[in-house]
Amino acid sequence: MFKNCILILFIFYATITRAQSVSEISIESEQDSIKKNAFVKGLGNGYISTTYFNFDLRYLIKYNQYEGVRTGIGGITNDAFSEKIRINGYGVYGFRDHRFKYSAGGSFLLAEKSNTWVSLSYADDLQETGSTKFLTDKRFFQFFEPRLLNIDLFHKIKTISVALEHQIAPNVAAQSEFAVSSIEPTYSYGYLTDEGVLTSFDLSTAKFALQWSPLKNLVYSKNEFPIITLQYTKSFTDVFNSDLSFSKVDFRTIHKIAHKNNNITELILVGGIANGDTPLTHLYHAYPNNITKETIMQRFSVAGINSFETMFFNEFFSDKFTTFQLKHSIKPFHISDRFKPQLVLISRYALGDVSHTERHQNVTFGSLNKGYTESGFEINKLIFGFGLSFTYRYGAYHLPDFGDNVAFKFTFNLTL
Repeated sequence: MFKNCILILFIFYATITRAQSVSEISIESEQDSIKKNAFVKGLGNGYISTTYFNFDLRYLIKYNQYEGVRTGIGGITNDAFSEKIRINGYGVYGFRDHRFKYSAGGSFLLAEKSNTWVSLSYADDLQETGSTKFLTDKRFFQFFEPRLLNIDLFHKIKTISVALEHQIAPNVAAQSEFAVSSIEPTYSYGYLTDEGVLTSFDLSTAKFALQWSPLKNLVYSKNEFPIITLQYTKSFTDVFNSDLSFSKVDFRTIHKIAHKNNNITELILVGGIANGDTPLTHLYHAYPNNITKETIMQRFSVAGINSFETMFFNEFFSDKFTTFQLKHSIKPFHISDRFKPQLVLISRYALGDVSHTERHQNVTFGSLNKGYTESGFEINKLIFGFGLSFTYRYGAYHLPDFGDNVAFKFTFNLTL
């Protein structure tokens, strides 16, 4: 009897020990899986995380027509460093312009409940002429930025800024900024004023932006879309030696409709108005993405996400404009588990105008007052995230040679 009890206890002990061992292996495996998922998620957002600092992959390597290869390093402190203080910065070097660019800054949490942060930063870098960035835009990362490859019109900008961001409501975010900037175009340009021609200038600007997702966090809907953004910019004369006075109002709404058949329709409406002494650097382009070369294949590059593929770079600038884009994504074709190409139908429209073109010296560009139209399609994810796109330019700005109206390009879509 005693021997049987000893045997039962031994078997029971062995079973418990084995169960604990299996449980530990399972926990370790689960922890490894969590770490792996966190790493992949961080990588998808463009970060490689360390104990106190997240390295930002956006600065690792890029290419454009002015800098050539642009490479560097940057990042931001994470919550393990501090949940109330953020320190960020980067340093990059352009091998074609032989110039070092950098930025440094920090943020401090004022109110956790409303996610209110105050930030101070300094940057010495380049900015694309005619581009508009909304303060409330979330961080956006792509492993490969196709449109950047073709951009050649930049201006040097040195900026010191102080900003305040605040969550007014769960679906309403606000951000304001005051900045003092020194701007020098990298191309031959002068802006004619009553006092003479400015080839470089200083600006003191105040910005205020609101972003509203009317359906977000409602009881009957958790849909983030539509996203409506409004931004006001004012440049002051004689404030910290600012040279020009102008104002800008920018608007954007993005809406996505998911259909029952798994098709998705995306609508994007963008508009802007600039008044006053507005230099070319702060006018609007319609995000063109076509390089000026003779044949279709010489212009063969990579299509952007929301850019006008048949519109040539620097072809149009506006002080008032609007664009509308419609994209309809068909449910992916399930050819195999690894091969699921997707057809996307696209149509884009732009309308704009520009006043006082005589003030912009040494540059020539057109107006969008007749209305610009292009349509086409993409076949995405054919191989390794690459696909093909075909876009055709028609309407008032149709060009005499058929080939000049066609854009045939790669697409690139990669999801981790």
